[in-house]
Amino acid sequence: MSIRLTILGSGSRGNCAYLETEGVRLLIDAGFSGKRIRERLATIGRTPETLDGILLTHEHSDHTMGLKVIAAKLGIPLYANRLTLDAVSSQTKASFNSKIFHTGQSFEIGDVEVETFSIPHDAQDPVGFLIRSSEGNIGFLTDLGHATRMVLDRVRPAKALVLETNYDLQLLQEDTRRPWSIKQRITSRHGHLSNKAAGEAARELVSDELSHIYMAHLSKDCNDPALAEKTVKQEIAKTGAGHIRIHRTSQDAPCPTLVMSKDPGKEEQGATQGVPVTKKNDPAKTKVLKPTRDTEDTNTPRQPARSPKKAPDALADKQKHQSFFAGLQDTLGDTQEDENND
Repeated sequence: MSIRLTILGSGSRGNCAYLETEGVRLLIDAGFSGKRIRERLATIGRTPETLDGILLTHEHSDHTMGLKVIAAKLGIPLYANRLTLDAVSSQTKASFNSKIFHTGQSFEIGDVEVETFSIPHDAQDPVGFLIRSSEGNIGFLTDLGHATRMVLDRVRPAKALVLETNYDLQLLQEDTRRPWSIKQRITSRHGHLSNKAAGEAARELVSDELSHIYMAHLSKDCNDPALAEKTVKQEIAKTGAGHIRIHRTSQDAPCPTLVMSKDPGKEEQGATQGVPVTKKNDPAKTKVLKPTRDTEDTNTPRQPARSPKKAPDALADKQKHQSFFAGLQDTLGDTQEDENND
């Protein structure tokens, strides 16, 4: 058994990751056009039709661009909190097979458990994820202005961490394309994480368990992958740890697939194929998704649901109002490319 992670693309113009176990296939965000997501899934032998769900961190377009095609048209379940779903529905004018979770709660999809938690970013109700599996846990921290103690504690069990490394402060200050207001937004406590801040967060998270860090959401204009990697490595080196691998991501192409397993001999990076996927219409192999704990289905699920488990104590949904920079959300550190949702 194993858990596989492929960053299909990550940057200021689009973010999307694919996660697969023997029991579930998920996207985390869908920030490219439907056509592009299909093309990138094809590089690892997958199609959108085999997905069991899409986990959504927040409503900004570099995380949601492909939802109208991948989620709405194909009926793939969309997991989001209420405020994020409302924002996306308003933006896309589409109807989704939505599964609403309350920020701070956990739920199960197939053989993984998804933990959600609030992160500081200028969106309606942005979240991070820790995806727990028997083969190792994966944390997702993209788009956050600063790493709070609570956020760090929530991803501390991760074996692999997708961590925003958006900009180098000097390069951002020297940039001539962005007005001062945008630079203020990016560097604010509800903006994006700098290389230095990402490195400090990584240093705080160093443990025997943490083995892989993916530098995500790199700005093409205000960052340099080599500089970002050097900065993160320098911070980690202060702990004396030498076992953590740093991976670069790109918004232009998928990363090599990371395979994690309890058996170290089965771990690898660079695989292009995942475990065999059974077609959804095979009744002998189709997995029945476990219902989310304290979640709300707004559409009829595609598969029969089991009786829900008792939910853990939850954090109440926070009613947040967007900052006045929300109208600039589609920049997210870089000017958003126009792409067709094919």
